[in-house]
Amino acid sequence: MDLILKATLGAAVVLILAALAKTKNYYIAGLVPLFPTFALIAHYIVGKGRSLEDLKTTIVFGMWSIIPYFIYLATLYVMVDRMRLEASLAVAAVAWLIAATVLVTVWLRFQA
Repeated sequence: MDLILKATLGAAVVLILAALAKTKNYYIAGLVPLFPTFALIAHYIVGKGRSLEDLKTTIVFGMWSIIPYFIYLATLYVMVDRMRLEASLAVAAVAWLIAATVLVTVWLRFQA
């Protein structure tokens, strides 16, 4: 049952994105995926299961995690003029993976 609810929510988000993409305010479709659904879940789980200090650390790391997403968007913005959409998305996703890896590596080095 839980899996059906999650699949239904995911499908609903896709439908909202598709509907927004067809409106005159199509760019709002870029905001919908940033609703902090998973952040709410993660913060609740960490907040209930760990210390307040651990929750605050999780929040600060979340703030830094905006950097890989920005790199993804910047890469995609540049690449869509140079490559097919699918290739541009793939390159941007790899840029995100690299930036996220660097972020985690740097974070671990400063946390030690």
